[in-house]
Amino acid sequence: MELAVGGGMRRSASHTSLSESDDFELTRLLSKPRINVERQRSFDDRSLSDVSHSGGYGRGGFDGMYSPGGGLRSLVGTPASSALHSFEPHPIVGDAWEALRRSLVFFRGQPLGTVAAVDHASEEVLNYDQVFVRDFVPSALAFLMNGEPDIVKNFLLKTLLLQGWEKKVDRFKLGEGAMPASFKVMHDAKKGVETLHADFGESAIGRVAPVDSGFWWIILLRAYTKTTGDMTLAETPECQKGMRLILSLCLSEGFDTFPTLLCADGCCMIDRRMGVYGYPIEIQALFFMALRCALQMLKHDNEGKEFVEKIATRLHALSYHMRSYFWLDFQQLNDIYRYKTEEYSHTAVNKFNVIPDSIPDWLFDFMPCQGGFFIGNVSPARMDFRWFALGNMIAILSSLATPEQSVAIMDLIEERWEELIGEMPLKICYPAIENHEWRIVTGCDPKNTRWSYHNGGSWPVLLWLLTAACIKTGRPQIARRAIDLAERRLLKDGWPEYYDGKLGRYVGKQARKFQTWSIAGYLVAKMMLEDPSHLGMISLEEDKAMLKPVLKRSASWTN
Repeated sequence: MELAVGGGMRRSASHTSLSESDDFELTRLLSKPRINVERQRSFDDRSLSDVSHSGGYGRGGFDGMYSPGGGLRSLVGTPASSALHSFEPHPIVGDAWEALRRSLVFFRGQPLGTVAAVDHASEEVLNYDQVFVRDFVPSALAFLMNGEPDIVKNFLLKTLLLQGWEKKVDRFKLGEGAMPASFKVMHDAKKGVETLHADFGESAIGRVAPVDSGFWWIILLRAYTKTTGDMTLAETPECQKGMRLILSLCLSEGFDTFPTLLCADGCCMIDRRMGVYGYPIEIQALFFMALRCALQMLKHDNEGKEFVEKIATRLHALSYHMRSYFWLDFQQLNDIYRYKTEEYSHTAVNKFNVIPDSIPDWLFDFMPCQGGFFIGNVSPARMDFRWFALGNMIAILSSLATPEQSVAIMDLIEERWEELIGEMPLKICYPAIENHEWRIVTGCDPKNTRWSYHNGGSWPVLLWLLTAACIKTGRPQIARRAIDLAERRLLKDGWPEYYDGKLGRYVGKQARKFQTWSIAGYLVAKMMLEDPSHLGMISLEEDKAMLKPVLKRSASWTN
């Protein structure tokens, strides 16, 4: 959909734009004063049981949400966190900040986001000159940690306005709560106006709408709130409605027999055909984390109370399902290996009728005696046993993984360092699919050849997620070792998008240089390792209440 500035509305099926009338709403929200909250040293969040039984939030609803480490602003572009420590930052930190600032996008004089890449050597721009919701997250965290929250607030509000427009792919209308995959600032030199054009998947490869954008938006809103102490933004009617619209898409009832979300291939970071259709771990982990973040921020008013109850119910079911059926360690692998098939009863052990012969040979050698991970996908008669980094790291940060499972994931990374880290952190998935399987699963995709791009490529952006997970599990030495590896290559190689090869030794064959989230991911990892208090903005502690069943009073209950 398109809205032309100064000339009324013009709607189309391929674009979404924002006009000056919409910008008035943004200015009104930005002008609201920010509440200064006293710094607190606790990362504890309200438990599910507290929320379920409280009478409402009011102004105290975000108690304990303010995270230290975000209040010091840098005026010269150096990371504020470095000022808190006596040691000198690595020489490439300054270059990283300069590169990050060069990627900034401005809309009517205000910073609004960062483009995907600033690769002037590339002949084809494609969509790398757009601001992607998922790509901006590490940039946003870097600016929050550096005491520069305004760009994050601008981004949250503008994407919220984009959410409100009608979205169509061909003649089919998307759900009202869908967030854009990306947007671009369009300049009309003749008219002297700027507009935003959003892509909700209608221009994407395969025409798949992004499922993860809404989840990342909610997670980022919570990170902004926790870092700044500015509760007023999340409590605005606009943000409350935005969260409810996203949740409406995910919590609606249908034919599903599982609490997980059914998704198409290419709906997340892995945005091409890679066999992740069904119930991919990345989406389930982000879904879980977004639900927990929303639970902290939704008001218990007439509109929000129903969603709070739905979230509480879904979290109980989702945590049980994921921890029971997606988790794989040595013992569970041995159990699956001995499964009987064609069981028909409520007492069936092999509930998904997985055929033991479908277990790939590589897994038996890959699985250590100590360690485990959440596998890529579970659906009837199908288990995708591949390791996916983002889903497992988010599982740790959101506490979808139990403390024991979190430790086991880190044990696996240490035990399989060469396979998962190699010479450049971090493998997006492992192992690569190749030969006949590659032809069938990817459709002979020339970009996703073995050990390249999404098919076993190494992505530096994942460094920030690995570092956060390491800090949360008390294993900072793993992060330090991974960061040391990255620092040897990233600046010299021009901050590539990804690396190829089993060990991640080669710059990716189609990798863009000066990829913004590679730069931001490194900066976030460095600042988080230097000041672990930053972890609070992106981490949630385990909620014991999720282990208990949800008890609801019947309609006939009386005192």
